[in-house]
Amino acid sequence: AVSGGVQEKDIVLDLALRLGKKIRSTYPDVKVIYTRDKDVFIPLYQRADIANQNKADIFISLHANYVSSPSVGGTETFTLGLHRSQENLEVAKKENAVILLEENYSENYEGFNPGEAESYIMFENLQSEYQGQSIDFAAQIQNMFRQNMQLNDRGVKQAGFLVLRRASMPSVLVEVGFISNPNERKFLVSEPGKEKITESIFEAFRNYKKAIDDRS
Repeated sequence: AVSGGVQEKDIVLDLALRLGKKIRSTYPDVKVIYTRDKDVFIPLYQRADIANQNKADIFISLHANYVSSPSVGGTETFTLGLHRSQENLEVAKKENAVILLEENYSENYEGFNPGEAESYIMFENLQSEYQGQSIDFAAQIQNMFRQNMQLNDRGVKQAGFLVLRRASMPSVLVEVGFISNPNERKFLVSEPGKEKITESIFEAFRNYKKAIDDRS
């Protein structure tokens, strides 16, 4: 997504590096693995495969939202599931459409077409054993966003994201705000904004990790 000269890919890379650094400094025993640490394109299936091959305990996919209306704003966190609204489907279509930049995408994704609603029927019967943990983590993220930022809380939702479908661990897709909203775009590129977003996701990670450790 691109809006007002701001590119989603730049915002989320910066946030990912900040979040990883914060986790590493606080929890030296936690291994942080980036799907990318520079401005390169990684196909969707490879992002999940990186997590799977490293036997990751959690997968966090960071994004910035975009819609045609500049008045729409807020944060939302998704887990894998069947979309329950047209709005959720549209977000999934937008994020999944990145596969069109990949060579042999039809082969890699078994004929999946990100623009066809029929392609998403497959998610109806896809029940991950990690769904409960994913929802718990997503709720933690939205709770921290609500506490730390003045952005609209759009809640925890489910939709058919290819990048989450391939991940074999608890996983979330975080939309940190709308770059199509001028006020949020300004917030997303500001130093205070980036720090608040990073701190919010980190605190959610801390709470989630503590809950998992306590149960273990």
